[in-house]
Amino acid sequence: MTRFLIDAQLPPALARWLTAQGHPAEHVFDFGGDGTTDNDVWNRALDTDAVIISKDEGFSLRGMRSADGPQVVWIRTGNTRRTALMQWFAELLPSVLAALERGERVIEIS
Repeated sequence: MTRFLIDAQLPPALARWLTAQGHPAEHVFDFGGDGTTDNDVWNRALDTDAVIISKDEGFSLRGMRSADGPQVVWIRTGNTRRTALMQWFAELLPSVLAALERGERVIEIS
């Protein structure tokens, strides 16, 4: 079971869907709301042993530089409807989970 933390640029529905798939997940809005900083997200992921899923390149860069930080899934798609995003992510989840299992620090998907 992999725990996930979903960043603000992605819909809260992604966290609910991941939880329904057996992967505990929370969205930034679940614990911090609009005022949550990237450091807050990073530290929350460290505290809860969660993988950050974000469209923010800053997390991927920080993840590449930090051997002991959380793993990061960097989503590199343009803006899309929530339904299309969810279907796209559902198809990629097995390969994302496999990359996380292999210990990859940053998984870039586009």
